[in-house]
Amino acid sequence: MAKFRKKPVVIEAVQFMGAPAQGSHYPGSTPVGVPDGVCLDSHDYPNWVEGPHVHTLEGPLRAMPGDWIITGVKGEQYPCKPDIFAATYEAVEDGGESKEK
Repeated sequence: MAKFRKKPVVIEAVQFMGAPAQGSHYPGSTPVGVPDGVCLDSHDYPNWVEGPHVHTLEGPLRAMPGDWIITGVKGEQYPCKPDIFAATYEAVEDGGESKEK
């Protein structure tokens, strides 16, 4: 079987630390502590997802406190568990250089 290495790509991410309140959809006026792209209400998908979720290309995914909300290279968003995030990503400087050398 052939082996492949993931291309180095700089992404944006913010850690979701929990929603201050439920009951509203925050597309443009996100309250402090809730990343852009996270909805605090399940009214869009009442039978699918309850609680905070991220609209992804595959549909809504639940966002739990501590999850990282990643914005990919094409603007897509998705949640990522903290242990997977730590194993996959490292912090970079503004110019894209790794902070860990």
